Amino acid sequence: MEAMAFVTEDRKAAQESTFPNTYTFDLFGGVDLLVEILMRPTLITQKKKQKISDDLIKDCLSILYNTCICTEGVTKRLAERNDFVLFLFTLMTNKKTFLQTATLIEDILGVKKEMIQLEDIPNLASLVSSFDQQQLANFCRILAVTISELDTGSDDKHTLLAKNAQQKKNLGPSRAEVNQATLLNIPGFVERLCKLATRKVSETTGTSNFLQELEEWYTWLDNALVLDALMRVANEEAEQSSTESSDESGLANTSTRTQLPHSMKIMHEIMYKLEVLYVLCVLLMGRQRNQVHKMIAEFKLIPGLNNLFDKLIWRKHSASALVLHGHNQNCDCSPDITLKIQFLRLLQSFSDHHENKYLLLNSQELNELSAISLKANIPEVDAVVNTDRSLVCDGKRGLLTRLLQVMKKEPAESSFRFWQARAVESFLRGATSYADQMFLLKRGLLEHILYCIVDSECKSRDVLQSYFDLLGELMKFNIDAFKRFNKYINTDEKFQIFLNQINSSLVDSNMLVRCITLSLDRFESQSDIKVAEVLSECRLLSYMSQMSMRMSFLFRLINIIHVQTLTQENVSCLNTSLVILMLARRKDKLPFYLHTLQEMEYTEKYPGFILNNFHSLLRFWQQHYLNKDKDSTCLENSSCISFTYWKETVSILLSPDRTSPCAIVSYIDEAYMDIDRDFTEE
Repeated sequence: MEAMAFVTEDRKAAQESTFPNTYTFDLFGGVDLLVEILMRPTLITQKKKQKISDDLIKDCLSILYNTCICTEGVTKRLAERNDFVLFLFTLMTNKKTFLQTATLIEDILGVKKEMIQLEDIPNLASLVSSFDQQQLANFCRILAVTISELDTGSDDKHTLLAKNAQQKKNLGPSRAEVNQATLLNIPGFVERLCKLATRKVSETTGTSNFLQELEEWYTWLDNALVLDALMRVANEEAEQSSTESSDESGLANTSTRTQLPHSMKIMHEIMYKLEVLYVLCVLLMGRQRNQVHKMIAEFKLIPGLNNLFDKLIWRKHSASALVLHGHNQNCDCSPDITLKIQFLRLLQSFSDHHENKYLLLNSQELNELSAISLKANIPEVDAVVNTDRSLVCDGKRGLLTRLLQVMKKEPAESSFRFWQARAVESFLRGATSYADQMFLLKRGLLEHILYCIVDSECKSRDVLQSYFDLLGELMKFNIDAFKRFNKYINTDEKFQIFLNQINSSLVDSNMLVRCITLSLDRFESQSDIKVAEVLSECRLLSYMSQMSMRMSFLFRLINIIHVQTLTQENVSCLNTSLVILMLARRKDKLPFYLHTLQEMEYTEKYPGFILNNFHSLLRFWQQHYLNKDKDSTCLENSSCISFTYWKETVSILLSPDRTSPCAIVSYIDEAYMDIDRDFTEE
């Protein structure tokens, strides 16, 4: 009763109230006694093992779980007993006690300081193969804790100095990485996850069994609130069917009792898919990425998700769409919403810098890509030619095109916009492909993004950043895109709003600034009439071709970052400033740019502050990017400048020779020199 009160009452009130029964039970050793009862059979060495009845195991687990909920510290104490935690996994082989065990394990792992090693679980492979699909989905909830790095949530926020220091300490793979490898070694594991992720709602079985589970175990979900919502829907549907046939009401009620309402089935399936997609997503981002990619393609995860897109993933909200108490349909914690975000994250990690991304299209769309290349008289991308047509999406549209459709219909303030833009951008990432860009341009993506940035004057920083990044990938080196841009941004007023959005936060827009700078540089070197025409007409290119504008961007990009505050998110500002200087170096203008920076410092009455900072940043750049583990192909792909040229430029800028016209030190007066400090990992 105390646990029930805790789960159904408002959590806050519950935390203030005390639970004398569970407290007393634990105080006098009840918890330890239950652990002893459960583990007793494993301690006996006699030939004839003692067998505990399922009901007793169930009761022990329920009491333990309820005590964990109500009394602080119990869960932590159990988590410290490694033998008990591993023992709990062995109880999962029993179908009757599976749910109670799973829920207790999940609670315990949530507070455990040290991540468990999956390979320590006795007979893990046979345990997993004994699960039915429903159990496997529930097991994914537990796996999620064991394969995710503990603090990935704020990855972008950690300074790179701290991360680099941490990496030096951790020489071997982390526990999460070892656990990922353990899972991938279980035969058929990924295949079963793909089946679970792509099965249709109608294929789910065991409905009455599910109702029975709910009755006996109210907390199989995060809390009873979800269950209340489920039950409410069930009752609504039951009432509907009984009013429809009131004369045979007796009959109607019995049939509803045994049949699970459709909306509940859908909810159940959404809960499962959520867990499964999360695990697949983590595996796709891990060390064994290529192996996972191959399996996911082979087991047709992408076409399967494509077939579920309208009916389940992006389904229209029904009138009684399930929402937790006190929440609205669009708040980020409803299962429907979490599923959509998880799905978009999966798409993002699936297509990011990987040639399997073309599986997101169907055969006609792939033919369209080939036709675009043919018409433009450029060679087809190898990855398109090599895509196995038996593994691509089927149906009228591929997954990417469906995503574009919902993206255009998304309300302005929707939290999905960020994830949608990220997913489409990752499709474009890597070496720039004209055909990929044209495919999306033909579908009105550029106009949609500009509408959001300029006409709806989007305010959300995250969404703006994802739109600028996407716009950069979409327009890079593509003269048609700049032409379209000019057609849409056709008044000075619109152009000014666009510039204000860019200037409002360079950390968010610097990738777009980089794209415009690189594109302008390439267009200027081409002798094509069409290019010359766009160069003269396009507001954006004319703006960027002014030396003063490029200098202003360079000055601000260097000024907003410092070695101590560099993160994964803002280090791109440093790389963008380097791109501007590399292009200057190609035209022998490097001394001119450095001299101008020096003059700008004097205008600001603060000589040395920009160049000293830039010197430190570049030294950090060398430490960070010349590390043997660092992948430099991203820098090469995004800029079409060889990594050797990046390295040379940084070396020239850092030269200690004060007579060199390309060395930063030549532009800092002796009195203001401040470049010898070493940065520590504080």
